[in-house]
Amino acid sequence: MPSCKSADGEVVMGRWPGSVLYYEVQVTSYDDIAHLYTVKYKDGTELALKESDIRSQSSFKPRKSQSSSSSPSRRSSSRSRSRSPGRPAKGRRRSASQSRERKDDKKKTIQETSLALPVLVWLAKTVSFNQKPSENNTKSYNGEPESTEKNDTSCIILEQKLKPDLEVKRVLEQYSLRSRKDEKKKEEIYSEKKIFATVKTIEKASSKPKELEFGGRIGTFLLIFFLPATVFYLLLMCKQDDPSLMNFPPLPALESLWETRVFGIFLLWFLLQVLFYLLPIGKVVEGLPLSSGKKLQYRINGFYAFIFTAAAIGILLYFQFELHYLYDHFMQFAVSAAVFSLALSIYLYIRSLKAPEEELAPGGNSGYFIYDFFIGHELNPRIGSFDMKYFCELRPGLIGWVVINLAMLLAEMKIHNLSVPSLSMILVNSFQLLYVVDALWNEEAVLTTMDITHDGFGFMLAFGDLVWVPFVYSLQAFYLVGHPTVITWPVAAAITIVNCIGYYIFRSANSQKNNFRRNPADPKLANLQFIATATGKGLLITGWWGFVRHPNYLGDIIMALAWSLPCGFNHILPYFYVIYFICLLVHREARDEHHCKQKYGLAWERYCQRVPYRIFPYIY
Repeated sequence: MPSCKSADGEVVMGRWPGSVLYYEVQVTSYDDIAHLYTVKYKDGTELALKESDIRSQSSFKPRKSQSSSSSPSRRSSSRSRSRSPGRPAKGRRRSASQSRERKDDKKKTIQETSLALPVLVWLAKTVSFNQKPSENNTKSYNGEPESTEKNDTSCIILEQKLKPDLEVKRVLEQYSLRSRKDEKKKEEIYSEKKIFATVKTIEKASSKPKELEFGGRIGTFLLIFFLPATVFYLLLMCKQDDPSLMNFPPLPALESLWETRVFGIFLLWFLLQVLFYLLPIGKVVEGLPLSSGKKLQYRINGFYAFIFTAAAIGILLYFQFELHYLYDHFMQFAVSAAVFSLALSIYLYIRSLKAPEEELAPGGNSGYFIYDFFIGHELNPRIGSFDMKYFCELRPGLIGWVVINLAMLLAEMKIHNLSVPSLSMILVNSFQLLYVVDALWNEEAVLTTMDITHDGFGFMLAFGDLVWVPFVYSLQAFYLVGHPTVITWPVAAAITIVNCIGYYIFRSANSQKNNFRRNPADPKLANLQFIATATGKGLLITGWWGFVRHPNYLGDIIMALAWSLPCGFNHILPYFYVIYFICLLVHREARDEHHCKQKYGLAWERYCQRVPYRIFPYIY
């Protein structure tokens, strides 16, 4: 940042775009690349200003009121200036100079009218004497010929009866003249259009992310390799007899990680879920408005897809298909899913290069290839009505998670010669099945999440939906196959209570938020209090959202703990999911805080004062 300019947090004077007026603003950040200052006005409005538009407060002195000798042009320009967001439009008293200005304009209009009168009379006479005789202008209404004297008389009558407004109007029409009032109005309209264009340009410039997430270009480049490596490391650890962190697993041969048949089964699974998604069943709803004001339509049939998948799995088991094949080739399925997600990410980025500006994701439009490839360049990539991001969010990965858990349950019974699954495996399958069914039953609530409304569809979501969710979230079930854990019924009951508490917090908090967003005037929500924002939305300060800022994250973490407890305490590996979930939600919470602060301004600061705890009450 240049030394002559202000530092972050300093109060300076900033010029309002499209005007010469300066207002008191606070510098929040500076973009070294675009050389723009992000400043906040007193009403919470945030804009990006150039260096030349910012001055120190010491360079301004209190201005005296304008005298009555101010020039009309100066007064005219003062009226065309745009108002600051903090200045009220009503209740402003008119000054003496403004009233004199109106009188001057009226006198000048009368003068212009008196000057135009002889011209109009001469034009009227010229038109009447130079017109060629025709049937229409040489006969009266009764059909008798009219004399030339009558034409002269009509000209005299016209000269006497013409009014100033009519004369001015005819002169303006024939000679394209404009009065000073029209010129002033035109200048005001032009000034407003210029201001609007300037603000739109600033918004477009500020729409690009100023702070890159995940360590920027270098961080996202490393994550593209680190995330698949983490998945393969966890799966190899679960296969070991001693899955301690210090016991690094031996690397398998590369040729053993790939099998064409496994990749074909994965493609068949993906296409089967596409078929279920395209079935014309379930209601069609509209998503939240995009930046362009457009609302996309989504078909809500995820729960039907789950029922059809369960029926298909039941048919396979009836014909004695060995579902534990998934356990035997688990690593190969993970590699196939990773290869497919990488290919899908490349396709998504290539097609996003032709997408219009308004269809790009706010967070994935940085201009850096690696970063935009990871975050996702296009917000809602679609092929016709097939929304690829929305489809991958809930279908192949989430439903696949349940299928994998079932395969692990059958593998445990076969390997350990059990007639019924272990109590630990039943708890893990039941808890996670409840979570998946809840997500599919409340599928419409996904439309209000940041994954749909803010994040683009790139490698991060493609790999997360198709690889991370089914193969990492099923880690507890995979662990129990090779490391059976015996628990008693009282312990199982206690773990069940923990899961129910987490689920209740998670579901009730999400329901409050989604219902309030959809219909704030719902009588069922009359007991909820909120803080109004400049965007027209409200911030809940009662209920779960008055307890902590992100109660749904609190419920998620409690449930994740309940999923890991059936695995015992011999190794930390089953609790990786809990550690990961805490880190993920803390990162998401920090991102949500930054996003909400920019979006809601002062209202968000008031909300944070009312609700000081973020996720954990009295802790964080």
